[in-house]
Amino acid sequence: MDSRFVGKKILLLDGLTSQCLEYTKAFNGLGCDTTVLCDDRFDTCYASKHPKHKILGVSNVRDLKGTEEWILKLVKSGEYDVVIPFTEYSATILSHHKKELSAYAHLIVNDQDIFDYAQDKNNVMKVCMKNDLPCPMTIYDAKSVDDILASNIKFPIILKPSHGFGSHGFHKIETKAELAPCIEKFNIDISEMVVQECLPIESLVMSDNMFIDKDGTVQSSFLYGCYRVYPVDGGSGVLNITFDRPEIHETCKKLIALMNLHGPIGVDMMIDPRDDTAKVIEINLRPLACSKIGFLAGVNTAQQIMEDLYGDVVTPMLKYKTDIRVRRSQIDWMWFIKSPNRFKVKPSWFDRKNTTDQLFSWDDPGPWFAFFIYGFRKFIRERKER
Repeated sequence: MDSRFVGKKILLLDGLTSQCLEYTKAFNGLGCDTTVLCDDRFDTCYASKHPKHKILGVSNVRDLKGTEEWILKLVKSGEYDVVIPFTEYSATILSHHKKELSAYAHLIVNDQDIFDYAQDKNNVMKVCMKNDLPCPMTIYDAKSVDDILASNIKFPIILKPSHGFGSHGFHKIETKAELAPCIEKFNIDISEMVVQECLPIESLVMSDNMFIDKDGTVQSSFLYGCYRVYPVDGGSGVLNITFDRPEIHETCKKLIALMNLHGPIGVDMMIDPRDDTAKVIEINLRPLACSKIGFLAGVNTAQQIMEDLYGDVVTPMLKYKTDIRVRRSQIDWMWFIKSPNRFKVKPSWFDRKNTTDQLFSWDDPGPWFAFFIYGFRKFIRERKER
């Protein structure tokens, strides 16, 4: 409990997400009054005992118009002091309405011009390449197949949308001969794509999770690597572990300053095994999915957000515990079944040192079971759509 923030009303969007649950618990710990916006009774936060209040409305990527209407209605009610998003689409909605909605509440999101610029993955690559920050080689001004072939980029390459959510529209092109047929088959507008070298599959996927105060000072920055991902050929982390490398913090600090970002920010990177360099992939303008690992490592970003909003000195939290592990047990079982490296991977799949489950706890088991049911329903829906 923190007397400075007791009774502050926090609206947390995206109740489906695991990070929403962790921030709910953290804001509760500060004495705040938490409300979560959920889309379904099987959303992570709806199944949890921790939110003080739950709203069942519209909050999903398949209905952006409905989600926008619910967000605008709730913020304009004037009932909340602070509103925080946890997905790219809800952050986009808040940012695009920030001028209008800031009269009602503090919005934890960057201004629209800054947000839109940083959300474009090609812009991030331009900033990196022009300022000698490590990133995959990117052809960010290509308009045609000939432009790509005339460049000095080496195959295999990847094509992915410069804007968008998730892995939709991602293509790996192994050879020059495959490029034109792929463009034609999927009717790809190259000017809307990131054209980039494909880093080795052995590259470690990782993130730097940062909090930058309103004066532009980095007040926290912790690193975690995804040591197992599912699907096994490229997907979300199912075992994440904190580690520390000063040069990576410095790269991200420079990038964030160049892009004039503030608040909770995640920088996704990959450590290229060819030169052991962490290379920038994209920026997330919101708290990342494995926020739990930061709280366990001693970084309370919820506290920093409140201190920054209400004029207090923001407590620096630049030192954190390493080798903290967070595991998504349901998906990790699927990894074990599918991976040919199930008995070779390090750390071992059977090693539970410093390991906490992403969702399960004995005092609040509901989110774990809700996520299991949600995943099964999603699998059935996607099978029908195919």
